[in-house]
Amino acid sequence: MRGSARRASRPRRRRVRLLLGRNELRRPCDRIEGLVVASLVAAFLTAAIAAACFAGHLYQSERAMAAHMRPPAAALSRSGPMASAIHNASAGTSMPAWPARSGQPASSPAGAPGMIVTAFFAGFSVTTGAAVVLVLCYLLCRMVLDRRRLARWESAWAAVGPRWTSRR
Repeated sequence: MRGSARRASRPRRRRVRLLLGRNELRRPCDRIEGLVVASLVAAFLTAAIAAACFAGHLYQSERAMAAHMRPPAAALSRSGPMASAIHNASAGTSMPAWPARSGQPASSPAGAPGMIVTAFFAGFSVTTGAAVVLVLCYLLCRMVLDRRRLARWESAWAAVGPRWTSRR
């Protein structure tokens, strides 16, 4: 039992050492980049969970609205404000009507598959948008860190380079 617990903690120690360990070849910029990547991954996971919650809430609200908007079939006549919705029906025909808040006829609510697809694409688009924003943040951070690395390399080479080359 004790040996298996020790083996299970090894990967965690290895990851911590990879990010924060005292390797003499690791530059401070490399440590900063590792911390930025870890924080962006955490931000993406948070955004993905929030998108899933948003999609579930959207589905539940659409389902509640559809249940609220389903009145029994109403007898409508060919005259009045809703006549355009039933232009081919004869007088006294009963048909389901979904009036909007303004009293005008509205389209019927989507069925369960339509609500699921809408919620899925809403959650997917939020997750994709978060991924794009976080990738852009990473690229911007990488660009700044690469400029800093190049500047430090050039200054170090300016000090060491003349000793290695015969050109002066």
